Amino acid sequence: MSWLSSSQGVVLTAYHPSGKDQAVGNSHAKGGEEATSSRRYGQYTMNQESTTTKVMEKPPFDRSISQDSLDELSMEDYWIELENIKKSSENSQEDQEVVVVKEPDEGELEEEWLKEAGLSNLFGESAGDPQESMVFLSTLTRTQAAAVQKRVETVSQTLRKKNKQYQIPDVRDIFAQQRESKETAPGGTESQSLRTNENKYQGRDDEASNLVGEQKLIPLEETPAPETDINLEVSFAEQALNQKESSKEKIQKSKGDDATLPSFRLPKDKTGTTRIGDLAPQDMKKVCHLALIELTALYDVLGIELKQQKAVKIKTKDSGLFCVPLTVLLEQDQRKVPGMRIPLIFQKLISRIEEGGLETEGLLRIPGAAIRIKNLCQELEAKFYEGTFNWESVKQHDAASLLKLFIRELPQPLLSVEYLKAFQAVQNLPTKKQQLQALNLLVILLPDANRDTLKALLEFLQRVIDNKEKNKMTVMNVAMVMAPNLFMCHALGLKSSEQREFVMAAGTANTMHLLIKYQKLLWTIPKFIVNQVRKQNTENHKKDKRAMKKLLKKMAYDREKYEKQDKSTNDADVPQGVIRVQAPHLSKVSMAIQLTEELKASDVLARFLSQESGVAQTLKKGEVFLYEIGGNIGERCLDDDTYMKDLYQLNPNAEWVIKSKPL
Repeated sequence: MSWLSSSQGVVLTAYHPSGKDQAVGNSHAKGGEEATSSRRYGQYTMNQESTTTKVMEKPPFDRSISQDSLDELSMEDYWIELENIKKSSENSQEDQEVVVVKEPDEGELEEEWLKEAGLSNLFGESAGDPQESMVFLSTLTRTQAAAVQKRVETVSQTLRKKNKQYQIPDVRDIFAQQRESKETAPGGTESQSLRTNENKYQGRDDEASNLVGEQKLIPLEETPAPETDINLEVSFAEQALNQKESSKEKIQKSKGDDATLPSFRLPKDKTGTTRIGDLAPQDMKKVCHLALIELTALYDVLGIELKQQKAVKIKTKDSGLFCVPLTVLLEQDQRKVPGMRIPLIFQKLISRIEEGGLETEGLLRIPGAAIRIKNLCQELEAKFYEGTFNWESVKQHDAASLLKLFIRELPQPLLSVEYLKAFQAVQNLPTKKQQLQALNLLVILLPDANRDTLKALLEFLQRVIDNKEKNKMTVMNVAMVMAPNLFMCHALGLKSSEQREFVMAAGTANTMHLLIKYQKLLWTIPKFIVNQVRKQNTENHKKDKRAMKKLLKKMAYDREKYEKQDKSTNDADVPQGVIRVQAPHLSKVSMAIQLTEELKASDVLARFLSQESGVAQTLKKGEVFLYEIGGNIGERCLDDDTYMKDLYQLNPNAEWVIKSKPL
């Protein structure tokens, strides 16, 4: 059912807080006025009693007999939540700092983009010697290269207009050289493998096409959907371009097919799935650079504008719980609990909700009483870090309201000022597959504190949904309630048309749905990006090796002797088809292991742990992991299902070490 078409927009109109529908809207607005109560800290308003009454007063729908009626109820949840936030925001504007988003000057956005992409030495005072970026640029796909080229040209034109005497290299020359070298490579392997990998998924991807010309709500989970792997081996932008070039007419999707849309899943990868947190910091930095370029390339190919926002610095609290930046909160918390990655207050609120049982009907939807919320906030600010706050006095719905309040009152949004608009723009991408791909890249780009806190939130929301039979909170209900808290609160001051609000409502709720449902996929680093990092590392090693050889030659060393030593370093005492695994913290510190077709990382771990005594074996399981270190990767934690022979063939110069994950 489309929520935006003129013939089917009744539900939105009926429940929109504008009050234009007399049967429903006026009573809703009136109820909101009665229930609203301003407070210094923030934004929660309606109490449980008034909300329950107003919901019960809203026929004319028979909610017990149709799927549509459930969707109508969930849309009502969205507007009630949004209305509460708006009213309380208006009442407390004098006491709140507002995040001001600066409109960048011409070219400034592209200049900032190049810095974020790790390409700042292509312009400015350091321009003219782009050697540092040459290796990086050589690993880019055609769509990524086009995205970089477009931004460099814009910056170049802007600097010339401003009469800055900086030399801007024309990256078209660089990419032209790369294209020539790829074309002359034997057999044209790169383009062929790209097409082969793309074709492997093409049929299933076509099935996944889901145009949002009319913004649609994703159907609830009761309708079973076929599952299909999402292609993580080929650049997302390349997939979009190939689809565009090969079958423009296929994108035209017939209406009413939502029920048969496939449900995406992670593909099985023999070299192992790489998740956020598995890579060393130096490689993760490269991943972020590539993710930004890939996201931009994807939006460019699909004709969607992607503009990063730049937040102006504002005065924020340097202590406390609410209205405090995540980084400040974590600094406070890490003084108490070293290595803490998610704010303690955030974790405690989730724990308190779960202590009340996740089967509670209307959990997250029914707000706590406004006066109690205000008092609890003040009491928490005074007593939380002293350890004297009485958590037993906090009712479950109050804890849920405090959790949403905490998210809304972050000085900068949980989805970050820089990328909030990009998250909102996900709804404009043509297919469900492309929306997931964009979200995957955006999650990678979030600051660590934001990403870790978002992950904790989504995992909690999934646990709520797992109890939907009793709490009546389906994935769409939860998405409707949470979407305004994550997407809308930092844009409430903006004037927008009713139509724009309708689009934003359906779009952000759908995006929230995808974030919850596909969180495991979204926290995965695509294989094609990991492979690009491997290629960068290989090229950098070659460059370093050439420099070392040059140095050795100057120092009159025996080059041949050096090369022999270097060649035999990894093969010293290990026969062909065998790897030596180190485990410095276990009883058995080293073991030679024969590679077979079926040997997995979990098998290697099991062999080492079987050497431990009973208690130690139990303690170590789940605490230690097998790592791939060196060669063409800095460091990578392997998932249990990694096939060791396949990975060895991909990175034969790696060392293999069993150790615990760093905090």
